[in-house]
Amino acid sequence: MNSKLNIGLFGFGTVGGGLFHVLEKGKTVDATIKKICIRNPQKERSLSPEHFTFNPDDILDDPEINLVVELIDDAEAAYAIVKKALQKGKSVVSGNKRMIAYHLDELIRLQEEHHVALLYDASACGSIPVIRNLEEYYDNDLLKSITGILNGSSNYILTRLFNDDMSYPEALKQAQDLGFAESDPTFDVDGFDAMFKLVILAMHSLGAYVHPEKVLHYGISQISVSDIRYAKEKGLKIKLIGQIIKLDKDQFTLFVLPRLVRPDEYIFNVEYEYNGVVIEGECYDKQFMFGKGAGAYPTGSAVLSDITARMHNYRYEYKKNRYFKPLEYTDDVLLEIYLRYENLVDFSLFDFENISEKYTGPSTNYVVGTIRLSQLKKIVKILPKLNVFLAFTGKLE
Repeated sequence: MNSKLNIGLFGFGTVGGGLFHVLEKGKTVDATIKKICIRNPQKERSLSPEHFTFNPDDILDDPEINLVVELIDDAEAAYAIVKKALQKGKSVVSGNKRMIAYHLDELIRLQEEHHVALLYDASACGSIPVIRNLEEYYDNDLLKSITGILNGSSNYILTRLFNDDMSYPEALKQAQDLGFAESDPTFDVDGFDAMFKLVILAMHSLGAYVHPEKVLHYGISQISVSDIRYAKEKGLKIKLIGQIIKLDKDQFTLFVLPRLVRPDEYIFNVEYEYNGVVIEGECYDKQFMFGKGAGAYPTGSAVLSDITARMHNYRYEYKKNRYFKPLEYTDDVLLEIYLRYENLVDFSLFDFENISEKYTGPSTNYVVGTIRLSQLKKIVKILPKLNVFLAFTGKLE
């Protein structure tokens, strides 16, 4: 790559605008944003009109632009932009986790075919350089598991529920007012966001790609006072956790579920909008990475880091996929879960293999028992219609 980066920027929201000003004033990288493609011509901008275009081809067909930075919300539009940029021999920096998760296998192939690079550290955990660390430091097959709080919005809500006795609607409203959650919070609180990040981390940790539609994700939108009381009585907290677990030398599993967390676990004290990732290995035991996982500045810092890396010709090597036999994903595992339910009709949908704890009361019922991940996946789409809440206890068989 040339020492000078001429950037074509897609999107000029909070992150895109901040990136423009950092590159204009900063001295860390020899890069200039030559053209910015935006969608809404009516919106007021802080820059003069000559900086902008409404035609993506003005960037994609410009031979002087050697790096495309994609920072838009629309995953399908982002996919079209990134794919065409790679095909035209332009390297890309992106933070669009949904787009990357759905198309990662194809995007890896396009990078190799056209001798370019796609960097996306901003897509997983914001300012925490987890992807780069998995690529460089943990570039072997000794990794055993990844356990992470991967979504700052849901973690903020859960912190307020446990620390301040807020109701779920109150905590959600506060998260929205502070800009941690969108007006439609489904993407965050129902585990989609964490699931997309987990798919990406699986490729860089174990060299395996699992399509998002195969991954179980269940969130926190149905949590109740009874569930919080249960956790507090046990001395636990509930966190929304993404997990990748190597089962043996051939297989692994992954899922996103609320989890009952013990005080001796690193993620127990990860609060508010922060993310925390625990990487466990055969020889190095557990490593903990902590930081802000969302927001304009954390995301912007990750984008800037990727831009700087491209100036030095950095690219992901996907070593575990390229040099080791990729593990196979399986959902044939037993999870121990806590299930709170209201009526026996709802309870009957859960095919427990055994139950170790059971409580029936005037206002709530719960059980703790083991159930297969494959069985949970069969019913997960109907769970939002039921008055139930479930959480992984951390025990897997």
